[in-house]
Amino acid sequence: MAGCAGTPVPREHGSLLSAGESEATWLGQWVRMSAADRSGKSGFALLSSGQDAFSLRVLLSEQADRRLDIQTYLIGDGLTTRLLLQRLLAAADRGVEVRLLIDDMGAVGQGQELAALDSHPNVQVRVYNALSVGRDTLIGRVLASAPQAARQHRRMHNKLWIADGALAIVGGRNLGDEYYSASEPRNFTDLDLITLGPVVEPLSRSFHLYWNHGLAQPIGRYHRAEDEAWRELRSSLDEWVEANADSPYFADLRQRYADVERGPLVGRLHWGEGFALWDPPGKPAWRGRAALASTMAGELLERAGEPSERLAIVSAYFVPGELGTQRLRELAESGVEVEVFTNSLEATDVPLVHGAYQVRRRALLDSGVALYEMRAESEFDDDGFSVGSSASALHIKALSIDSDRVFVGSPNADPRSVWWNTEVGVLAASPGLAAELEALAELGKSPALSYRVERDEQGRLSWLTEQQGETVSFGREPGGFWRRLGAMLGRIAWLEPLL
Repeated sequence: MAGCAGTPVPREHGSLLSAGESEATWLGQWVRMSAADRSGKSGFALLSSGQDAFSLRVLLSEQADRRLDIQTYLIGDGLTTRLLLQRLLAAADRGVEVRLLIDDMGAVGQGQELAALDSHPNVQVRVYNALSVGRDTLIGRVLASAPQAARQHRRMHNKLWIADGALAIVGGRNLGDEYYSASEPRNFTDLDLITLGPVVEPLSRSFHLYWNHGLAQPIGRYHRAEDEAWRELRSSLDEWVEANADSPYFADLRQRYADVERGPLVGRLHWGEGFALWDPPGKPAWRGRAALASTMAGELLERAGEPSERLAIVSAYFVPGELGTQRLRELAESGVEVEVFTNSLEATDVPLVHGAYQVRRRALLDSGVALYEMRAESEFDDDGFSVGSSASALHIKALSIDSDRVFVGSPNADPRSVWWNTEVGVLAASPGLAAELEALAELGKSPALSYRVERDEQGRLSWLTEQQGETVSFGREPGGFWRRLGAMLGRIAWLEPLL
């Protein structure tokens, strides 16, 4: 879809949208009607399908009237990113203010394109915790980071998408094909939480704080573009979208929704109290390790409360450390049902991190903690989980506490998310949402998709799964030589506090 030919009228950037400004938009009106008679409760919906997650972002780009605020750790090049950038430029053409905040590490090699995007009068792009050198390649960036390693290893890991201050998406998805089931040969099983109602205002405030922090710098400080470079970028994106309109991914999306009557913007909404949680934006510049109470993780522990019956952790990277392992063991031994669902060695994209988890596995199993590890070879079903033969990996970050509390956001269950990176998420008190997350996790933990790790009386581990309808048990952890080597380095190197 080509943009308008004229010069867009720039909008004033900066302050938070007022309640009146938000409610005057189409999305604001939809939210108001959806929340009628809900007594100030927030609405929530899980988004597990990668295709649905992509389609919703496109739809929000097309329906926004005033502002799109997007915060991401990573932006990749590919089918989904190019179409989203085209839609963002189209929104800016019609007067929508677009603000894109990217962690500087995740923007490596894309400076010129981002600067061209930023040249649009209604678009601003900023990078977080930036370096002025080594910006074109990842190797160059890593080398340039070495003199400032104490700060540069700390990243803005937040993922947040806010439309007109009325509706927000939090979760694990960055901008890239692998997060929206559009990548070959590897995709992520991921999860977003769609939120509306009172919880959106503090999420908008979190974006505002990051956007205006000194660590957020305009992309133009590091990459120069012509005054109207966005016109050439828009033209090239329009041509690319037209040329790839019949790609299998886009054709599948059209087919998937062709026979569905126009329904609600999202699926079933669950209602309850919501708490927006985020790390202070200056955290990457702090010296040393922060006090737990000053982190998002500390606030989450305080607000979520003690589980009395059940605790389920779903995390792409699970590194509980000594204290976390001790706490999970105490819970399990006190009668709380504790489950962990993470990646297997063969599925993880960072074997080094898996090695740090391996050293805690036996202690967890001995106390009664149930461990499930997602297999690598599978295909995605309509719920976003895999059921066949293409490579996949778990990327979800979620907690389920008892039968009434759910947390979905950007942090993994590891020291890096607690102490070093910044994160964002939402804690929701909603039995219906908790039941939906539990059902989704049960699907992912099924023997056809995952391994159940067990330990016999002699201390030997086994990995139980299902192949072609038959139960299979492996006495050796599935995974190739290089993955085993990477995990071994993770076990023997003293890296756990930094992972």
